[in-house]
Amino acid sequence: MTAHDLITMGRVSVDVYPLQTGVGLEDVETFGKYLGGSPTNVAVAAARYGRRAAVITRTGADPFGRFVHKALKEYGVDDQFVSDVPGLPTPLAFCEIFPPDDFPLYFYRAPKAPDMEIRREELDDDAIRAARIFWATVTGLSDEPSRHATLSALALRRGTTVLDLDFRPMFWSEPDTARQAIDAALKHVTVAIGNLDECEVAVGEREPSAAARALLDRGVELAIVKQGPRGVLAATADEVVTVPPVPVEVVNGLGAGDAFGGAVCHGLLSGWGVERIVAFANAAGALVASRLACSPAMPAEDEVDELVSGIEGPARGARRIDQRDRRMTTGIEG
Repeated sequence: MTAHDLITMGRVSVDVYPLQTGVGLEDVETFGKYLGGSPTNVAVAAARYGRRAAVITRTGADPFGRFVHKALKEYGVDDQFVSDVPGLPTPLAFCEIFPPDDFPLYFYRAPKAPDMEIRREELDDDAIRAARIFWATVTGLSDEPSRHATLSALALRRGTTVLDLDFRPMFWSEPDTARQAIDAALKHVTVAIGNLDECEVAVGEREPSAAARALLDRGVELAIVKQGPRGVLAATADEVVTVPPVPVEVVNGLGAGDAFGGAVCHGLLSGWGVERIVAFANAAGALVASRLACSPAMPAEDEVDELVSGIEGPARGARRIDQRDRRMTTGIEG
């Protein structure tokens, strides 16, 4: 069996997004139905770049679960690690769209989301070990048996392992519980990605350079801190790169972080340097923020390259700082 370029693990949903913007859900008349869930979207984004991607998740044994399988196949994502949980419904996610920066999300994951029922004994250890990149999420640590399965999968790894610091407070009883789980996960992680709020929960720091240093101190080799309208900061033991935001007309910012993640994986798989990876990922996120949906909006490589090449002035170039000079400066959210 050919190894996957990327295996992601965790949340899945059917996104039911309004086709009218600037109004509350009570006034929306028509909706679109899309594949969703952050790690699922990341796999879709990587597949758009021609990568062999798969997702480990679970759905309900219902029509929406069948939709998930159908959509994954249409996007070129391997669904062999997606199983159903009889008795639990496939999660739905609704949003409201108030551009440029207000996109309330409403999760329907009761009584329990099937993706929280991922079990250690059902994991394909060989496939996880063989994948060139393995992507896990903090949401996957929020409940059992998913927490044990996620930590076990991370412990199997010897190569590139990414932790998405996707802390969502509605999935946790308190932030301290999340921090303990994140600490356990970071022991097995080479790349960590999060926005300022997520970094604060994970390591107690929200100033970008301090957050990056704290992640590096926990053993991460590459720390990426997304700052929304202030751009992105990425740090390794040897360098810090800051990338300014890409100017676009925002339609829906909810899929931008997942597009960013898929692009980071593509850059890592391509062997690019940190500066190029972050600039490319920043542009990919901006493109999706300018579109309505998440999975269907994931761009192809030539679209991202065109946007990067068309950026002029101070928004174009990344700034590199020698990490050995500890006077680091502060540089996509979601």
